[in-house]
Amino acid sequence: MTSENTKSPARDPEQVVAQGRRTLEGVVGIPATEGNRVTVLRNGDEIFPAMLGAIDGAEHTIDFLTFVYWKGEIGTEMASALSRRARAGVRVRVLLDAWGSHPIEDQLIDEMISAGVQLRWFRPLSRLHLGDVNHRTHRKVLVVDESVGFTGGVGISDLWRGDARNEHEWRDTHFKVEGPAVDGLRAAFLDNWAETDPTIFEAEFDRFPSQPTPGDSTVQCARGASATGGSDLRSVFQTLLQLATRQLRVTTAYFVPDDDLTKRLCDAAERGVRVQILLPGPFADKRFVQLAAEMDYEELIESGVELWNFQPSMMHAKIMTVDGLIANVGSANFNTRSLNCDEEINMVIFDPAIARTLDDHFEEDLERSVKIDARRWKERSLLQHAKERLVAPLRPVS
Repeated sequence: MTSENTKSPARDPEQVVAQGRRTLEGVVGIPATEGNRVTVLRNGDEIFPAMLGAIDGAEHTIDFLTFVYWKGEIGTEMASALSRRARAGVRVRVLLDAWGSHPIEDQLIDEMISAGVQLRWFRPLSRLHLGDVNHRTHRKVLVVDESVGFTGGVGISDLWRGDARNEHEWRDTHFKVEGPAVDGLRAAFLDNWAETDPTIFEAEFDRFPSQPTPGDSTVQCARGASATGGSDLRSVFQTLLQLATRQLRVTTAYFVPDDDLTKRLCDAAERGVRVQILLPGPFADKRFVQLAAEMDYEELIESGVELWNFQPSMMHAKIMTVDGLIANVGSANFNTRSLNCDEEINMVIFDPAIARTLDDHFEEDLERSVKIDARRWKERSLLQHAKERLVAPLRPVS
């Protein structure tokens, strides 16, 4: 046992953050930008008014990309707001994933196009080879006037309205960004837009202004691409798991790590990091995804990883905090699909104040969650074992 006299001294938080930044910049090759202002938006009651307010104030351009755009009141509000600004002369581009946004009402599409919105579909299903259907854009990006950006987990559906008070109000977190990191979010939009339209920018509208530095957050934007093999985003996840020395907190809607990520989580717990993972509970929207992950729970729990199920509603946020100092947020879940199959966009935020806010939210969510008991899980029923084995072939695409 290590004595008090031989323990390593506590690490200086500023040095930890600086070293984490340089490590990720070196691993991924993407420089972080300084001087950003990041606003944490929790649940629909905060998220939608902020996004609609930014749209209503647009003077030059609006670029909007989403995976989910479904029927409902918020979808109608969003389409009306985008249409109003298009009619006012603002260049409005909307990119919808053809699979995730298939349920959108035709009248909303007609309204936006009639108003002058440039609307495109990402990888229309009728034009794809069967194998390509599995590779979607899961990014959520809104950029207004090239100066204000939004990203996170929220989709355009009434399921995200409210404040996560019951099963009809999903729990999620989104982020408003001002400063140089907005360029990274716009690049994620343009990356997908270019696949649907050859016009990437227009001199009449796109000014590419120098970004102000209104805040204190350092942010690195990393994109995940729907391609075989590794990605920048996978490297970000792997690196952060290795960097953790004290505390690792993960909130994710869909938790199906591959063997490598599972081992890294176990390794972190075994070297003394407190690893806590917050997952959907009884109101999970995709039970088969839960089952695909549950066959790994025993290994994780035996290594010391804490698994929690959120009780009031569907947990849809995608957040990781490392040692209470660094946050990894965006559209990507902690699963194989996000890191191997889909287009994603995440921000690594090197700002202890933001990490502290997210950790406070995590602790509040734990108060409404149930921890999976190690003994009871080990003694789970034969039926549960059978269900896990049944969905095991789906793990690579879950």
